[in-house]
Amino acid sequence: GKDRVFNTPLCEQGIVGFGIGVAVAGATAIAEIQFADYIFPAFDQIVNEAAKYRYRSGDLFNCGNLTIRAPWGCVGHGALYHSQSPEAFFAHCPGIKIVIPRSPLQAKGLLLSCIEDKNPCIFFEPKILYRAAVEQVPVEPYNIPLSQAEVLQTGSDVTMVAWGTQVHVIKEVAAMAQEKLGVSCEVIDLRTILPWDTETVCK
Repeated sequence: GKDRVFNTPLCEQGIVGFGIGVAVAGATAIAEIQFADYIFPAFDQIVNEAAKYRYRSGDLFNCGNLTIRAPWGCVGHGALYHSQSPEAFFAHCPGIKIVIPRSPLQAKGLLLSCIEDKNPCIFFEPKILYRAAVEQVPVEPYNIPLSQAEVLQTGSDVTMVAWGTQVHVIKEVAAMAQEKLGVSCEVIDLRTILPWDTETVCK
């Protein structure tokens, strides 16, 4: 209820900072930045506080119960402040996990894994899926492992890797390559950007 789910002041740095504090105190914190395009004021809190908290304290303290949700990517009509994909800025920062689902089914399982993971996670939710995706999602809880890519299509000539809504784009490209060029494409959904599944991709 209202004691657990509430609106915060419109201050991204404060939202994430508050989430860090709640997580350090031992609670499960889910901070929402609406939208990912506005996550940059919280950049310092994420990379200098959340990501380094455990290391800096010698594992005396951590904010591993923090998940940051943020709508991500373009929808085709959002202009520059509603169309950004800022995951690359965070992908070079050890201490956090970055996850981007491709569908509603994936979103639920990956989000629950982020919430249960003992590391701070950023969960980017593709904006376009809010209105465009239709998929049967189980009511009961389930988890999809983090840092485990999924091979959606096997292929012998080329490996194509994507995440989020771009997975649907490369699936179409793979079909075109097969039909028009006779090129067999493997399609991989990375799902977790950091730390990413190097083993599956290299294989």
